[in-house]
Amino acid sequence: MLPYLAKCVAAIMPSSPPIARQAFLHGAIAILPLSLAVAPWGLLAGSMAIEANLSAWQGQGLSAIVFAGAAQLVAIGMLKGGASLLSILLTTLLLTSQHLLYGLSMRPVLSNQPLRWRLGLGFLLTDEFFALTSHYDQQQFNRWYALGVGLTFYVAWNLFTLAGIVLGQNIPHLDQLGLDFSIVATFVALIAPLVRNLPTVVCVAVSLFCSVLFSYWHWETALVAAGLLGMAAGFVCQKFTGGRP
Repeated sequence: MLPYLAKCVAAIMPSSPPIARQAFLHGAIAILPLSLAVAPWGLLAGSMAIEANLSAWQGQGLSAIVFAGAAQLVAIGMLKGGASLLSILLTTLLLTSQHLLYGLSMRPVLSNQPLRWRLGLGFLLTDEFFALTSHYDQQQFNRWYALGVGLTFYVAWNLFTLAGIVLGQNIPHLDQLGLDFSIVATFVALIAPLVRNLPTVVCVAVSLFCSVLFSYWHWETALVAAGLLGMAAGFVCQKFTGGRP
Protein backbone atom coordinates (compact mmCIF):
# COMPACT_ATOMS: atom_id res chain seq x y z
CA MET A 1 0.00 0.00 0.00
CA LEU A 2 2.78 2.44 0.85
CA PRO A 3 4.36 2.16 -2.64
CA TYR A 4 1.06 3.25 -4.18
CA LEU A 5 0.96 6.17 -1.75
CA ALA A 6 4.50 7.08 -2.72
CA LYS A 7 3.49 7.21 -6.39
CA CYS A 8 0.72 9.67 -5.55
CA VAL A 9 3.14 11.81 -3.56
CA ALA A 10 5.67 11.79 -6.38
CA ALA A 11 3.03 13.31 -8.62
CA ILE A 12 3.04 16.48 -6.50
CA MET A 13 6.54 17.39 -7.65
CA PRO A 14 7.12 20.55 -9.67
CA SER A 15 5.92 18.77 -12.83
CA SER A 16 2.36 18.77 -11.44
CA PRO A 17 -0.06 21.44 -12.72
CA PRO A 18 -0.36 24.54 -10.52
CA ILE A 19 -4.06 23.80 -9.98
CA ALA A 20 -3.19 20.37 -8.55
CA ARG A 21 -0.60 21.83 -6.18
CA GLN A 22 -3.05 24.52 -5.10
CA ALA A 23 -5.75 21.93 -4.35
CA PHE A 24 -3.22 19.85 -2.40
CA LEU A 25 -2.26 22.87 -0.29
CA HIS A 26 -5.92 23.69 0.37
CA GLY A 27 -6.43 20.16 1.64
CA ALA A 28 -3.33 20.35 3.81
CA ILE A 29 -4.47 23.64 5.34
CA ALA A 30 -8.01 22.34 5.91
CA ILE A 31 -6.79 19.37 7.97
CA LEU A 32 -4.25 21.32 10.05
CA PRO A 33 -6.61 22.05 13.00
CA LEU A 34 -7.53 18.37 13.31
CA SER A 35 -3.89 17.37 12.86
CA LEU A 36 -2.91 19.55 15.80
CA ALA A 37 -5.89 18.34 17.84
CA VAL A 38 -4.63 14.74 17.77
CA ALA A 39 -1.15 15.71 18.99
CA PRO A 40 -1.81 14.43 22.55
CA TRP A 41 -3.32 11.30 21.03
CA GLY A 42 -0.19 10.65 18.96
CA LEU A 43 2.07 11.34 21.94
CA LEU A 44 0.04 8.83 23.93
CA ALA A 45 0.28 6.19 21.19
CA GLY A 46 4.06 6.53 21.03
CA SER A 47 4.65 6.55 24.79
CA MET A 48 2.27 3.63 25.39
CA ALA A 49 4.14 1.57 22.81
CA ILE A 50 7.38 2.09 24.75
CA GLU A 51 5.70 1.25 28.07
CA ALA A 52 4.32 -1.95 26.50
CA ASN A 53 7.95 -2.98 25.86
CA LEU A 54 7.74 -2.45 22.11
CA SER A 55 10.84 -1.16 20.39
CA ALA A 56 10.90 2.33 18.92
CA TRP A 57 10.71 0.81 15.43
CA GLN A 58 7.70 -1.31 16.37
CA GLY A 59 5.90 1.63 17.94
CA GLN A 60 6.54 3.82 14.90
CA GLY A 61 5.59 0.96 12.60
CA LEU A 62 2.15 0.76 14.18
CA SER A 63 1.44 4.35 13.22
CA ALA A 64 3.03 4.01 9.80
CA ILE A 65 1.20 0.81 8.83
CA VAL A 66 -1.96 0.57 10.96
CA PHE A 67 -2.66 4.33 11.00
CA ALA A 68 -5.73 4.04 13.26
CA GLY A 69 -5.43 5.89 16.56
CA ALA A 70 -8.16 4.22 18.61
CA ALA A 71 -7.24 0.76 17.35
CA GLN A 72 -3.56 1.36 18.12
CA LEU A 73 -4.23 2.53 21.68
CA VAL A 74 -6.56 -0.38 22.40
CA ALA A 75 -4.22 -2.92 20.80
CA ILE A 76 -1.23 -1.62 22.79
CA GLY A 77 -3.27 -1.67 26.00
CA MET A 78 -4.40 -5.25 25.36
CA LEU A 79 -0.87 -6.29 24.45
CA LYS A 80 0.39 -4.75 27.68
CA GLY A 81 -2.30 -6.65 29.58
CA GLY A 82 -1.29 -9.98 28.06
CA ALA A 83 -4.28 -10.47 25.75
CA SER A 84 -4.11 -13.09 23.03
CA LEU A 85 -3.40 -12.15 19.42
CA LEU A 86 -6.85 -13.35 18.33
CA SER A 87 -8.66 -11.15 20.85
CA ILE A 88 -6.55 -8.14 19.83
CA LEU A 89 -7.34 -8.73 16.15
CA LEU A 90 -11.08 -9.15 16.76
CA THR A 91 -11.27 -6.05 18.96
CA THR A 92 -9.39 -3.85 16.52
CA LEU A 93 -11.53 -5.22 13.69
CA LEU A 94 -14.67 -4.10 15.51
CA LEU A 95 -13.17 -0.72 16.38
CA THR A 96 -12.25 0.01 12.78
CA SER A 97 -15.34 -1.50 11.15
CA GLN A 98 -16.69 1.98 10.38
CA HIS A 99 -14.02 2.28 7.69
CA LEU A 100 -15.92 -0.32 5.66
CA LEU A 101 -18.94 2.00 5.71
CA TYR A 102 -16.72 4.97 4.87
CA GLY A 103 -15.33 3.09 1.89
CA LEU A 104 -18.77 2.06 0.65
CA SER A 105 -20.01 5.62 1.04
CA MET A 106 -17.11 7.04 -1.00
CA ARG A 107 -17.08 4.30 -3.62
CA PRO A 108 -19.32 6.20 -6.07
CA VAL A 109 -17.04 9.23 -5.77
CA LEU A 110 -13.78 7.33 -6.28
CA SER A 111 -14.97 4.72 -8.78
CA ASN A 112 -13.69 6.70 -11.78
CA GLN A 113 -10.22 7.27 -10.27
CA PRO A 114 -7.17 5.21 -11.33
CA LEU A 115 -6.35 2.19 -9.19
CA ARG A 116 -3.26 3.78 -7.62
CA TRP A 117 -5.38 6.72 -6.43
CA ARG A 118 -8.12 4.50 -5.02
CA LEU A 119 -5.57 2.42 -3.12
CA GLY A 120 -3.61 5.44 -1.92
CA LEU A 121 -6.64 7.39 -0.71
CA GLY A 122 -8.10 4.20 0.74
CA PHE A 123 -5.00 3.77 2.89
CA LEU A 124 -5.33 7.39 4.08
CA LEU A 125 -9.03 6.99 4.94
CA THR A 126 -9.66 8.05 8.54
CA ASP A 127 -12.53 9.64 10.44
CA GLU A 128 -10.97 13.05 9.84
CA PHE A 129 -10.41 12.37 6.14
CA PHE A 130 -14.01 11.23 5.72
CA ALA A 131 -15.35 14.29 7.55
CA LEU A 132 -13.57 16.67 5.17
CA THR A 133 -14.12 14.86 1.86
CA SER A 134 -17.32 12.81 2.05
CA HIS A 135 -19.71 15.68 1.24
CA TYR A 136 -18.38 16.08 -2.31
CA ASP A 137 -20.05 14.32 -5.23
CA GLN A 138 -18.16 12.82 -8.16
CA GLN A 139 -18.10 16.11 -10.09
CA GLN A 140 -16.95 18.21 -7.12
CA PHE A 141 -14.44 15.74 -5.68
CA ASN A 142 -10.80 16.77 -6.15
CA ARG A 143 -8.32 13.97 -5.62
CA TRP A 144 -5.47 16.41 -5.00
CA TYR A 145 -7.43 18.10 -2.23
CA ALA A 146 -8.16 14.68 -0.72
CA LEU A 147 -4.49 13.71 -0.97
CA GLY A 148 -3.52 16.94 0.79
CA VAL A 149 -5.96 16.15 3.59
CA GLY A 150 -4.94 12.53 4.03
CA LEU A 151 -1.19 12.85 3.58
CA THR A 152 -0.86 15.86 5.89
CA PHE A 153 -2.77 14.04 8.62
CA TYR A 154 -0.68 10.90 8.07
CA VAL A 155 2.60 12.80 8.39
CA ALA A 156 1.38 14.69 11.47
CA TRP A 157 0.21 11.49 13.15
CA ASN A 158 3.55 9.80 12.59
CA LEU A 159 5.52 12.83 13.78
CA PHE A 160 3.49 13.03 16.98
CA THR A 161 3.96 9.29 17.48
CA LEU A 162 7.72 9.72 17.08
CA ALA A 163 7.65 12.53 19.65
CA GLY A 164 5.69 10.26 22.00
CA ILE A 165 8.27 7.50 21.57
CA VAL A 166 11.11 9.89 22.41
CA LEU A 167 9.26 11.30 25.41
CA GLY A 168 8.18 7.83 26.53
CA GLN A 169 11.81 6.76 26.70
CA ASN A 170 12.66 9.69 28.98
CA ILE A 171 9.43 10.60 30.83
CA PRO A 172 7.61 7.64 32.39
CA HIS A 173 3.82 7.32 32.78
CA LEU A 174 2.77 9.86 30.15
CA ASP A 175 -0.52 7.97 29.93
CA GLN A 176 -1.43 9.33 33.37
CA LEU A 177 -1.41 12.96 32.23
CA GLY A 178 -4.92 12.86 30.75
CA LEU A 179 -3.73 13.01 27.14
CA ASP A 180 -6.51 10.63 26.12
CA PHE A 181 -8.99 13.49 26.49
CA SER A 182 -7.89 14.62 23.03
CA ILE A 183 -9.73 11.57 21.65
CA VAL A 184 -13.00 12.89 23.05
CA ALA A 185 -12.31 16.45 21.91
CA THR A 186 -11.46 15.35 18.37
CA PHE A 187 -14.59 13.27 17.91
CA VAL A 188 -16.80 15.98 19.39
CA ALA A 189 -15.38 18.38 16.79
CA LEU A 190 -16.07 15.85 14.03
CA ILE A 191 -19.58 14.90 15.13
CA ALA A 192 -21.03 18.26 16.20
CA PRO A 193 -21.40 19.68 12.65
CA LEU A 194 -23.20 16.49 11.56
CA VAL A 195 -25.94 16.68 14.23
CA ARG A 196 -28.57 18.37 12.08
CA ASN A 197 -31.74 16.27 12.47
CA LEU A 198 -33.68 14.32 15.07
CA PRO A 199 -32.48 10.80 14.14
CA THR A 200 -28.86 11.93 14.45
CA VAL A 201 -29.57 13.59 17.81
CA VAL A 202 -31.19 10.37 19.04
CA CYS A 203 -28.25 8.29 17.78
CA VAL A 204 -25.69 10.49 19.54
CA ALA A 205 -27.73 10.76 22.76
CA VAL A 206 -28.36 7.01 23.05
CA SER A 207 -24.72 6.19 22.27
CA LEU A 208 -23.50 8.68 24.86
CA PHE A 209 -25.87 7.49 27.57
CA CYS A 210 -25.18 3.80 26.94
CA SER A 211 -21.40 4.26 26.79
CA VAL A 212 -21.41 5.97 30.20
CA LEU A 213 -23.79 3.39 31.68
CA PHE A 214 -21.98 0.35 30.28
CA SER A 215 -18.59 1.74 31.32
CA TYR A 216 -19.95 2.21 34.84
CA TRP A 217 -20.98 -1.45 34.77
CA HIS A 218 -17.43 -2.32 33.61
CA TRP A 219 -18.52 -3.95 30.36
CA GLU A 220 -15.51 -4.76 28.19
CA THR A 221 -17.55 -4.13 25.03
CA ALA A 222 -19.13 -0.91 26.32
CA LEU A 223 -18.17 1.32 23.38
CA VAL A 224 -19.07 -1.20 20.70
CA ALA A 225 -22.44 -2.02 22.31
CA ALA A 226 -23.22 1.67 22.84
CA GLY A 227 -22.44 2.46 19.22
CA LEU A 228 -24.64 -0.35 17.92
CA LEU A 229 -27.55 0.67 20.16
CA GLY A 230 -27.15 4.30 19.11
CA MET A 231 -27.26 3.41 15.42
CA ALA A 232 -30.30 1.20 15.99
CA ALA A 233 -32.10 3.98 17.87
CA GLY A 234 -31.31 6.48 15.12
CA PHE A 235 -32.57 4.07 12.46
CA VAL A 236 -35.85 3.47 14.32
CA CYS A 237 -36.31 7.20 14.86
CA GLN A 238 -35.79 7.88 11.17
CA LYS A 239 -38.39 5.26 10.27
CA PHE A 240 -40.97 6.80 12.61
CA THR A 241 -40.28 10.40 11.58
CA GLY A 242 -39.97 9.64 7.89
CA GLY A 243 -36.60 11.40 7.77
CA ARG A 244 -38.06 14.75 8.88
CA PRO A 245 -35.71 17.11 10.79
